[in-house]
Amino acid sequence: MQYLNVGEIVNTQGIKGEVRVQAITDFPDSRFKVGAIVYAFPKNNEIVPLKIDGSRKHKNFILLHFKGLNSINDVEYLKPSLLKIKQEQQKDDELKPGAYYYHQIIGLNVFDTNNNKLGEIKDIMDLGPNDVWVVKRKNQKDLLLPKIDDVVKKVDLENDKVIVEMLKGLE
Repeated sequence: MQYLNVGEIVNTQGIKGEVRVQAITDFPDSRFKVGAIVYAFPKNNEIVPLKIDGSRKHKNFILLHFKGLNSINDVEYLKPSLLKIKQEQQKDDELKPGAYYYHQIIGLNVFDTNNNKLGEIKDIMDLGPNDVWVVKRKNQKDLLLPKIDDVVKKVDLENDKVIVEMLKGLE
């Protein structure tokens, strides 16, 4: 079964079983809504299914409460842990045209417009106005490609490849 990261429990909040979550998803409203199921992966490698029965924003965090966990003692062992969803819980219709989930992009082969292989996407950095795709190259330092239309010409998920135009200064 494949899981996707949506947040990280960074601390408890108060004494009534709430946890403080740092979201790592573009869809926090749907991922952390009341009734949603998330899976915690604490350090002991146990997978803990959790049903959200309370959710609210507080500063830069989302505060969650889980069904049946009504005390700080019930949630203390969850910090720190990653919160994940099953891949089937993801809905492709949430994406705008030309937008992709990180797991769809990481691992794709990158080619220039002359069909020369540049490397493989190993990471994505979220830097505000646009993402930057980190391309691992053989015997060279990583290539940083801004995810803009002038650079990324085609994303071909079926063939695991991306076609890019190498603008001056990118190498």
